[in-house]
Amino acid sequence: MKQADAERPLPLGLDELWPSFFSPTPRLRLNTLDFSDLWDEEDLGLDSAEENRALRTLRLHWRALHHLPLLPRIGHFGPQTIWAGLEPVELDTQNLEHLFESKNNTLSVEGARRRQHYISVLTVKRSNIITITLSSLPPPHLLPPAILSMDCCVLDREDLQKLQTLVPSQEELCLIQEAQAQSPGSPLAPAELCLTTLGAIPHLRPRLQLWAFALDYDTLEREIAEPLFHLKQAMEQLATSQTFHRILATVLAIGNFLNGCKARGFELSYLGKLSQVKDTHSRQPLLQHVCALLLQLYPQSSDLLSELTAVTRASKWEYSQVGSNLAQLQARCKACWEQLNLLEQVEDGQEHAESLRKKLPHFLRESEERLSILKAVHRRVINRFHSFLLYLGYTPQSVRSLRAETFCKSISDFALEYKTARHAILQRREREERGTPNTPTPRHTPTQESLEQYMLEEILRTPESTHFDPILPRHRNKHTGVLSRRLKW
Repeated sequence: MKQADAERPLPLGLDELWPSFFSPTPRLRLNTLDFSDLWDEEDLGLDSAEENRALRTLRLHWRALHHLPLLPRIGHFGPQTIWAGLEPVELDTQNLEHLFESKNNTLSVEGARRRQHYISVLTVKRSNIITITLSSLPPPHLLPPAILSMDCCVLDREDLQKLQTLVPSQEELCLIQEAQAQSPGSPLAPAELCLTTLGAIPHLRPRLQLWAFALDYDTLEREIAEPLFHLKQAMEQLATSQTFHRILATVLAIGNFLNGCKARGFELSYLGKLSQVKDTHSRQPLLQHVCALLLQLYPQSSDLLSELTAVTRASKWEYSQVGSNLAQLQARCKACWEQLNLLEQVEDGQEHAESLRKKLPHFLRESEERLSILKAVHRRVINRFHSFLLYLGYTPQSVRSLRAETFCKSISDFALEYKTARHAILQRREREERGTPNTPTPRHTPTQESLEQYMLEEILRTPESTHFDPILPRHRNKHTGVLSRRLKW
């Protein structure tokens, strides 16, 4: 059987390949040099390894993602990451190899150190300030085109404020130029490079000031217009507040009664002293009595503070500073015209001049018109406030010296005190209404004290009291008269 299997013919083709399976591998021996320990697998990849070693490219030092994270089944952006859905890009690898070929530099360590020597002539403090400021700004080489075109998409108002601190002085630029002349092959340090880049922009400071004015005008105008509007509303609220009129009438009536006179009015600064004047019986502030009387006469009256919201807002502004801000805004607008004329002369015919002529001249003309309106509003509101003080009874001498914020602050503080006193009275009334009518009164109440006084007087009026009895209490003059009445809230 085994002999028959041995004599069976091989399949087609195997008879030709079979001798190669048993052919011995030639020994890698060259004369007396033996290389037989080299493996057959090392025949593969010899050419590619040579190419990789011969041609090296620059490496990108990124953090590679070898494994993409698993996403939830239901997600807003889909079931796969952004990397899984990217389309393949065909690259010209030969061109990339040529462009990013790594050069074999055989510089010594001393040469590498000399290449890292930077020119630094600024003080440590100035250099640190520039470095910290640059960390929140675009790269220095992107600043000049953005400044020349006034591109708000690249630089915002906060960036402009930072750039104004980086404007180089002529002395700093001279120091940098002298250092460059002494070391022409050395690069500049980051701070010096930034100042050199900014110093190359003609009229840098006027550009930044003009740009900042264009961005700040709306805010500066609002800081002037809003206080004037609040003051105008405050005068209207005081003139139309029924609660305020009733408080003045009540205080005037009480003051005329206590003083025994017939005054036609009083200076409103006295309203702040109502909480300091106290009655001699219960030591309650006069403001409490005024609140109680108004709640009794006018139950539907308000807490006053809710009617004078504009007065409270107006009290938080300094109107003397508002006038100064208006004068400064006018001066800045005038200076911007001069700066614009200067830039147009320098950039006549250049590519950035057209954008300046289109935007800034129209903006400055519009700003002048708005400034004229703002001046008229300021003048009329202040004059109305002076006439309002005369309407309230102030003398012309007091009108000239009284500031708007001082007046509004005194009225606002009084309105807050009135609201607090009124709220305390209403709370006390609610507690009394929730209590039971047969609740025993404390020992120190007027009812208990009058009862004890009446019993004592009855004992002293008995006939047995005609002679001296050491057991009975002696007659006292105190509390024998009628008790003074207290106001019941």
